[in-house]
Amino acid sequence: MRSASSSSIETGFVSNPLTAPTILDSGPGRYRIGLIALASDYVVERDFMNMRPSDDVAIYVSRVLNVNPCTVENLRTMGPRLADAASLIIPDGRLDAMVYCCTSGTAAMGYDTVAENIRTVRPNIPVVTPITAGLRALQQFDAKQIAVLTPYTQDVNESLVRYIEARGPRVTATTSFHFADDNDMARIPVEAIIRAAKEADRDDAEALFISCTAIRAVDVIDEIERELNKPVVSANQALFWESVRTAGYDAPINGYGKLLKMELS
Repeated sequence: MRSASSSSIETGFVSNPLTAPTILDSGPGRYRIGLIALASDYVVERDFMNMRPSDDVAIYVSRVLNVNPCTVENLRTMGPRLADAASLIIPDGRLDAMVYCCTSGTAAMGYDTVAENIRTVRPNIPVVTPITAGLRALQQFDAKQIAVLTPYTQDVNESLVRYIEARGPRVTATTSFHFADDNDMARIPVEAIIRAAKEADRDDAEALFISCTAIRAVDVIDEIERELNKPVVSANQALFWESVRTAGYDAPINGYGKLLKMELS
């Protein structure tokens, strides 16, 4: 194998070194978030970019293979793939939070399984998931009874509600679009999400939780909160809130519900 220097001599090509010194900075992104999105997710990356308050918040994305239909059994197949997906996110760079973007997947596998798989390649970085972020958000509102809106089928809904009630508020009612395919979930119009949220709400619910990172609830959270006159927590909203707060960004962010105006406690 010929060296670069010998090749340069043969071709006559020379690249000139700069004479002015180059002082490296820390690179883009004062607050850095690594995002593991599902291969079929059309929405979460878009939502995170839209909610960014400034270029100081940097989002770095990898994808993990998921299997349709969305069943508890299929959701669990993602676990062993999470390490590979995490390893592709600026592997030699600083990250302030690692985010796994599947509410139902976390409920099916358990947070510990998700975090342990990610930390095999990115240790010592906080791991954030939609369901744990959602529960933390509901705790911020001191919501002890909630209504839940999802796009899932029956077995996934049951797994999700069991996870919520084992760790947080009581679910007074669960309402669902009953879709089995992630691609269909992404196609739910925002007008349908607003109508569904109003139908899913209950008088005895102190907040509404909208599950799934694949649906466009973030776009209309402000409107739904005005309609219901109570806090609304969606998967992507809660995920972004805990991620940026964990990364160190603590200023209020407007336009995406009451939650993003709150600090992390």
